[in-house]
Amino acid sequence: MRLLQTAIIVFTAIILSEQSFAQIVDTPSNMNINADSLRRELDNAPYFGLYKDNYFIFGTSVGSKPSKQNTNIKFQISIAQRLTKSVLPFNSYLFLFYTQKAFWNVLEKSMPMTDLNFNPGIGLAKHLFIKNRYIGKLQLILEHESNGKDGINSRSWNKVSFGGNILIDPQVMVHAKFWIPIIDGGENRDILDYAGIYQMGTSFMSPGRRFGASVILTKRRGWNLNYNFVIELNYRIFRRDNQYLFLQYYNGYGEGLLEFKQFHSQLRVGLVIKPRLFSDY
Repeated sequence: MRLLQTAIIVFTAIILSEQSFAQIVDTPSNMNINADSLRRELDNAPYFGLYKDNYFIFGTSVGSKPSKQNTNIKFQISIAQRLTKSVLPFNSYLFLFYTQKAFWNVLEKSMPMTDLNFNPGIGLAKHLFIKNRYIGKLQLILEHESNGKDGINSRSWNKVSFGGNILIDPQVMVHAKFWIPIIDGGENRDILDYAGIYQMGTSFMSPGRRFGASVILTKRRGWNLNYNFVIELNYRIFRRDNQYLFLQYYNGYGEGLLEFKQFHSQLRVGLVIKPRLFSDY
């Protein structure tokens, strides 16, 4: 329960921080603006904010009979701390991030947290402009991921990631992320066969950012067309806030570190808090 209390406190801090953040590129009219002005706005924005989506969702297995073992809560907390303004070479900035993903079997006796995944990192990000039009950002990240266990349940790996988020227009974004793995966990030497070697996807946001949809594909190692995929739908509850009703469908391997070799087909619904600019993946 202490972990749940901590999660609630962090979620509250995230909501307050994000609601106070200026909506820099929240409408189509803001896509064509002076690049220097937007850079100043980014430099003056709060140093603390969201990194990836922050969500709390509940659901069960698709394709097999629901049970206490395959019905659970999945939640993710993801935050970033900007360390510099755009004073580094190429007007990039340095940031720290931390993402924690948990699987909570609330229907089982004692309601165990069956898997906790910790993902800290440090990276460089550069915002991109073409003819005074903001089109997204590039990132170079050194990240670690582990589940904090020892013995045969230990899972751990590192990767150097290069990724980008590109706005095709104000409503459509494409993204991709490639990584160089550094696998130090003795119990997950074959993790690339399940958790993948790169990912790509696209997201759509309706005018006014009321409704959104996204697809994320992660290529597992090998020459076959073997992908993990995620489909997400979200609907903004109140027009002035950034909390959304959220549906997520996960199909594939590697959803969590502990059971990365097990296939999961899970449908869950709940709430998500999304970053102002766009979600990182």
